[in-house]
Formats: sequence, structure tokens, C-alpha cells
Amino acid sequence: MAVMAWFKKERKPRTSQRERLEIPADAWEKCDRCGHIDIRDKFEKALNVCPECGWHRRINAEDYIELLTDPGTWRELYGGLRSVDVLGFENYVDRLKAARQKGGAADAIYAGTARIDGLPFNLAVMNFAFMGGSMGSVVGEKIARLARRSLEKKIPLVIVSTSGGARMQEGVLSLMQMAKTSAAIAQLHRECIPYISILTDPTTGGVSASFAMQGDVILAEPGAVIGFAGQRVIKQTIGQDLPEGFQTAEFLLEHGQVDDVVPRASLRDTTARLVRHMQGQRPHVEAAEAS
Repeated sequence: MAVMAWFKKERKPRTSQRERLEIPADAWEKCDRCGHIDIRDKFEKALNVCPECGWHRRINAEDYIELLTDPGTWRELYGGLRSVDVLGFENYVDRLKAARQKGGAADAIYAGTARIDGLPFNLAVMNFAFMGGSMGSVVGEKIARLARRSLEKKIPLVIVSTSGGARMQEGVLSLMQMAKTSAAIAQLHRECIPYISILTDPTTGGVSASFAMQGDVILAEPGAVIGFAGQRVIKQTIGQDLPEGFQTAEFLLEHGQVDDVVPRASLRDTTARLVRHMQGQRPHVEAAEAS
């Protein structure tokens, strides 16, 4: 027994040399379309487009500004305009306070001037975080002023739309913005000043019935819902089933309502190319080679 004990190997507890890596739960993102789960960083690098199915998730207004402008060239205009409760609508003042806390002080749209590939242009980006991008008096005023600025400076106008429609708390004053913005855009058409409209998810109601669909070129992101009334209302009104894919960007492209459906990753290059072409400028690459 003593000999066997002498050869017996004593086992010692072993400690792991590797530390277990814990990934926080909020580091993951899930695609609402296909259910694909991936690290948030991958979604962000892909501009919030699902790497599995290509579904374009919504991004905020600030991201569109960064995407479409040369670094350091963005300058906001008319930032001091604020919505007021002219009609005394119940709880509207409280709603505005909550909206400013959530979506910032710029109301439902940012307006400003910048450059894209070195070319000056005016840019307006609707802010869905502010009361669903609803079009009130401030939205209409900013667009009208920016259109007049494009007219005076003879530079293109680009508007990125995302909206649930007119702001009901401002009643007829909100509906009047449809005519106001349309008249301002019409002046650009008469003077041949380029206007590019970019439709994102969703673009509905009074916005789609006015300036959003009046571009010289109308682009849309893949899968964006674009229309005036909701599908349920339309179905009840006409008493018929609606076609598959009704009110999507692809459906509108097929029926000639938009000019192109452009993936988000190509949106900047496409917009820059159109700005150059519509002003009679040479392509950016060709111009760079010539210099």
C-alpha cells in the first residue's frame, strides 16, 4: 500500500487563465424585419442597415446631416423659430415641452447650408423625433425661407422628408403650410434652381401631398412607406383590397411616382452626382483629374 501511495499523483485544482468576457445586453441590436441579431457596432457601421436582409432602419436627422454634408461645412439657419400655441389647443404647450426634450429645440425640421463634394447647397432634414416630424407653421416657414435662400443664392435645395403628416394641434394653420411650401418650390422651378427630394420612412400626410413630391428628382430609401392616407382608410374608402407592397418606395418606383430607390450607403454619392449634373458641372472624379 505504501508503494502504491508513493506513485499516486496528487490532483491540484486548476484555475482558468482566461477571463470570461461579458457583452452587455444593450450592445446587441435586432432587425425588426428578419430578426437578425448582431452587435450594435455592426449596425452603426452599416448606417443602421441590417447586414442580413438589407432592411433600412430609421436614423435620426443629425445622422442624415452628417451623411450628406462635407465635414465642418454644416451651418444651421433659422434655429430661433419656435412653435407656439396660437389656437389654444388642449395640452399643446405641454406636448411642445416634451417634444423639445426628446427631439431638440429645432422643431420638426433642421434647415441650413453646407457643401457636398465641395459644392454649396441648402439642406433641410425633417426630425421625426419631434412629434413624429409633423408639419406645423415652423416647418413650413423654415422650408419657405430656405427655398427663397436657394433662389437668391442660385444654389440647389435638398430636403430629406420623414413625417406623419400635418400637425393637428395647429389646425388650418398647419394645412396652410402645404400651399406655402408648394408656392416656394414653384419659384425654384421657374428659375431652374435644382430641388432634390429624398423620401425616408415614413413620408405621409400633408408632407407627401406638398413639397416632398415636388422635387425635380425624387429619391427614396428602400422599403420606405410613402403615401397620403393610411392603408386602412384607403381600403375602407374604395372597398377593395390593396396590392401587395402598396405605399412602399419600390411600389412607387414601379408606378412612376419616384425616380429611384437608393440604398442609404449610396445616398451621398447619388445626391452629389445629381447636384453636379443639374448645375452643368463635370463629374467629381473628372474634375479632380483635370486639376
